[in-house]
Amino acid sequence: MAQKQFHLNISLIDLIIIALGTAIYSFGIVFFNIYNHLADGGVTGITLILRALFHLDPAYSTILVNIPLFIIGYRFLGKKDMFYTLYGTIMLAIFLWVWQRVPIVINIQHDLLLSAIGAGLFGGFGCGIVYRFGGTTGGVDIVARLFERFKGIQMGQTLLTIDVIVLLSSLIYLDVRQMAYTLIYVWIFSVIVNFTQQGAYTARGIIIISNESNAISTAIQDELSRGVTFLNAEGGYSHNAKQVIYCVVSPSELHSLKQLVESIDQEAFISIINVNEAIGEGFTYKRPKKFRIL
Repeated sequence: MAQKQFHLNISLIDLIIIALGTAIYSFGIVFFNIYNHLADGGVTGITLILRALFHLDPAYSTILVNIPLFIIGYRFLGKKDMFYTLYGTIMLAIFLWVWQRVPIVINIQHDLLLSAIGAGLFGGFGCGIVYRFGGTTGGVDIVARLFERFKGIQMGQTLLTIDVIVLLSSLIYLDVRQMAYTLIYVWIFSVIVNFTQQGAYTARGIIIISNESNAISTAIQDELSRGVTFLNAEGGYSHNAKQVIYCVVSPSELHSLKQLVESIDQEAFISIINVNEAIGEGFTYKRPKKFRIL
């Protein structure tokens, strides 16, 4: 029964998109990082160091470096997480092997700035797709998850620490000028990863505290065709019961919503929160059409 449930949790679409993401990421590694002598962080950075020092193909070293991490992670991470991580790592290794043998020439005359931009765009977009569909490319992500689970250290802190160590170690085969452009690549990479994961825009979550909550909620539903939720709350000073309104709108509707609330209650308290992703009616599928009798 457990095995059947595990298989049902694996999405074919996820696997296809993760493979596509690793193909894009590995393309950037081969044709921008490797060909133009730029370093990288994490396990990829380690494989580039091994390539420079021992001429070891990153396609093979990616698997070798990850094997002990897989063994450690298998004991503590869920089966689905490990499957997606293992799958992403194998796909990355395969595409690294393929791209190194495809006779493509990107003629940027070894311009390090263009190389950093190209590596950041391809790498960030590829990894962003992988992360967005629940996959990883293995490596230090496993270590970061374990530190977060057992030591309470945030994943971002662990990943940053490991990246700094690997980048400093890359000075073994790179000069300071190449490292400076590598840092540009790392910055572009992080920006594109976040953009790809979050989508082209962030929605806005709105919390409204007002004595006119019923009138405001009705107006939001009638004028903006957005759903609202009432949350029962209590004032910290007055200890009076309150009905708090929560709703999610697109950025283009934010100004209209604020004007709408102000027209009903000028003393209403409004808190606006960035929402990285909104799934459901009005965002991932259309809102029902309202028919008005004029």
